[in-house]
Amino acid sequence: MAEPSHLTATADAYDAVADLYTDLVRDSLDALPLDRAIVGAFAELVRASGMRRVVEAGCGPGHMTAHLRDLGLDPFGVDLSPAFIEIARRDHPDLRFEPGSMGALDVPDGALGGVLSWYSVIHTPPAELPPYLTEFRRVLTPGGHLLLGFFESEGGPVTEFDHKVAPAYRWPIDELAGLVRKEGFTEVGRMLREPLEDERFRRGHLLMRAV
Repeated sequence: MAEPSHLTATADAYDAVADLYTDLVRDSLDALPLDRAIVGAFAELVRASGMRRVVEAGCGPGHMTAHLRDLGLDPFGVDLSPAFIEIARRDHPDLRFEPGSMGALDVPDGALGGVLSWYSVIHTPPAELPPYLTEFRRVLTPGGHLLLGFFESEGGPVTEFDHKVAPAYRWPIDELAGLVRKEGFTEVGRMLREPLEDERFRRGHLLMRAV
């Protein structure tokens, strides 16, 4: 799948703030017990399947990929931002990180037990999202799991907002779940978290299984 031009601009924007962003998110999970819980559930389901190889699609500086390793998975990360890949390789030399598109993963069909997309599709215009979900389904074995993290629209429609790095979108959780189901998934569970004091928006999480 050809990479949409807006994602090249997004990658450039993240390149420009990569060091600052890394400092902000490096230990962010420490204060987020609900987020850790949904990621832990994802990891447990993947481990139970016996296929522990997973990809973090849009891995940023690699902190979540490293967390997946600590949860007993065999992860690697892919990101469009060369600066993020450089940081991830520096900070986590035991893990594999590759530059590339989450819409065209260099993985055979059905080769993975899990895909983590942790706020990595938020910059994708709604009409362009389905092909990414199709790609996530392609690389997953039947019964493999997808975990999506995103900003939730709190009762409103899909809404563009002024993300600090690049334009981004908030999704109604039911609408996003419906899109994912159309691409060959069934819902396992969901988690909504209200914003913390220093956050603007509700956080949504969807745990889906490939059928």
